[in-house]
Amino acid sequence: MDYKIDLFYIMEGFWPLMQGLVVTLKLTIAANVIGLSLGFVLALLVMSNSILIRWPVTLFIEFFRCTPALIQIIWFFYCVPIIFDIYVDALTMGILAIGFNLAAFNAEAYRAAIQGVQRDQLDATIALGLSPLQRTIHVVLPQAFRASLPVLVANGVGAFQQTALVAIVALQDLMYMGKILATDTYRPIETYTTVALIYFAISFPISQLVEFLERRRGAARS
Repeated sequence: MDYKIDLFYIMEGFWPLMQGLVVTLKLTIAANVIGLSLGFVLALLVMSNSILIRWPVTLFIEFFRCTPALIQIIWFFYCVPIIFDIYVDALTMGILAIGFNLAAFNAEAYRAAIQGVQRDQLDATIALGLSPLQRTIHVVLPQAFRASLPVLVANGVGAFQQTALVAIVALQDLMYMGKILATDTYRPIETYTTVALIYFAISFPISQLVEFLERRRGAARS
């Protein structure tokens, strides 16, 4: 195979890749906002004593946890407009698909953390006369967030990597722009290696942060 590495076209097409990266980061940030907030709400609802609340939420969580993210993205892009007659831009659809997927995984992390909140602290808030909403906001949420932070960060990194799947529905993210560049220049090795390095350059420092948080938690417990 006579294939010579040539970075000229990558340098020429670097700006379109950066434009795609901006879309990827928008997807990631917005999906994480949904995942962090909705995930906590889902965790509270799935622990409800009412079966009418608990089972629909459980079904929502398990659907997004037990089906491929690619199928979810395709379903949002092509099925939601047909079934519900809702038409929004592709970026919003991508945010919702990845955000709901992330919320389902974050809900499980939150749920485990909420169950770890000490009972005597909740009893103290009841004695102080705090309402259920006040107890949730001032006691449960801060502790659950701190306890589940390493998992939440790891899930956030996973969401960043999953954004590459939206390229299949022609949303012009980093992966899509890389595919266009590789097709136009006939330089797949250089292009996809560059795209992979960009994903790595962003994901690796955050993954190291997760390990740091895990070590810090372990040190605090010992």
